[in-house]
Amino acid sequence: MISVRWHNWNGAGLEHCVCRYDNDGLSLEGVVAGTRHGLYGAHYLVRTDRLFRTREVTVNYVGGARMHVEADGEGNWTNRHDHQPIAALEGCIDVDIGVTPATNALPIKRLQLRKDESQDILAAYVPLPDQIEGDFLPRPAPQRYTCLVPAQTYRYEGLFRGFTAVLEIDQDGLVIDYPDTFRRVPLSA
Repeated sequence: MISVRWHNWNGAGLEHCVCRYDNDGLSLEGVVAGTRHGLYGAHYLVRTDRLFRTREVTVNYVGGARMHVEADGEGNWTNRHDHQPIAALEGCIDVDIGVTPATNALPIKRLQLRKDESQDILAAYVPLPDQIEGDFLPRPAPQRYTCLVPAQTYRYEGLFRGFTAVLEIDQDGLVIDYPDTFRRVPLSA
């Protein structure tokens, strides 16, 4: 079990995330007192298979929207609330939860890119509370990851919003610094 904490780049907000590996895959669970795009509280849980393909996601905004979706690891998603397929997410293997940098670890670990290698992906993006339009479900988001220094530095490009950041990661693939967005907070007793 690995515990990490982040706050917004400006030092506001706080997130606590626990990352667990077992024979079935990886799970990320966290709580966020966020300040990006307004004030909110959130709890999330992500479960992957052994190949780091997203299999289950729950996101609950305190006093607000709740989401629970599942994926088969092959790009097919289902809304657990009504058991209906989510056709818009066809082809998405990874999830990107907007309130946390934790989910950047999933494509980094799954893709295993070599130095200077890039890969375009289609992620299931979970919006921040002020970005929810209609039903609270993920939406497809084209992205690109490029390995700059294996197991240390990656360039993330949010092609769906014209955003680029160079991410420093730790030995577990978890973000240390996500410039202008998130920064790791040292854990203390």
